Amino acid sequence: MFAPPVKLTDRQQELLAYLRQHQREQGVMPSTRDIQRHFGFSSQTAAMSHLRALEKKGVIQRHPHKARAVVFPEDLQREEIVDIPLYGHIAAGYAEMQQQEPDGTLSLDAATIGVNRGSKAFALRVRGESMIGVNICDGDIAILEVKEPRPRDIVAALIDGETTLKRYLVENGRAFLRAENPAFPDLMPDEELQVQGVLKTLIRRMD
Repeated sequence: MFAPPVKLTDRQQELLAYLRQHQREQGVMPSTRDIQRHFGFSSQTAAMSHLRALEKKGVIQRHPHKARAVVFPEDLQREEIVDIPLYGHIAAGYAEMQQQEPDGTLSLDAATIGVNRGSKAFALRVRGESMIGVNICDGDIAILEVKEPRPRDIVAALIDGETTLKRYLVENGRAFLRAENPAFPDLMPDEELQVQGVLKTLIRRMD
């Protein structure tokens, strides 16, 4: 027996259409801030209330292990799909702080991107041209896995309080970062070099 179709209000239909359009065009689910701006809601709390209403009707689900990650039920039925939080820009040029709140979520095939379902992964947008020597360009989305780096891995690293995407090197027992563009100098930490993730793959939109 087929289940009867879920009845949605006009606003809920608009929100569901927006979620699908945003995911299709941007490759990620919109954040609650995006939803608030798009519909002119008074607060992010109002956006969350509308998402909860869709969740109760079963047309979306929130990932149980990832805060704010919204997925469609048909995606959850495919066990190979993982939901990866997308953060703000990471400099591939001049380092800047990583945003703490995710901007959205990427739903990707785990085998394709080389990430195990149980591993921790995140995504960052690339800004700048310091890694063009290995074809990492401004506007790319870098998919990274939280794990211990090996020398010559490309990593997102916190160096003296700022985050950047560079190649991780160790010489004479000292770790440092190197660009893949001769116009940029090596980055030698004065105090701190903490690797946040190792690059697994890139996503590039062809506009």
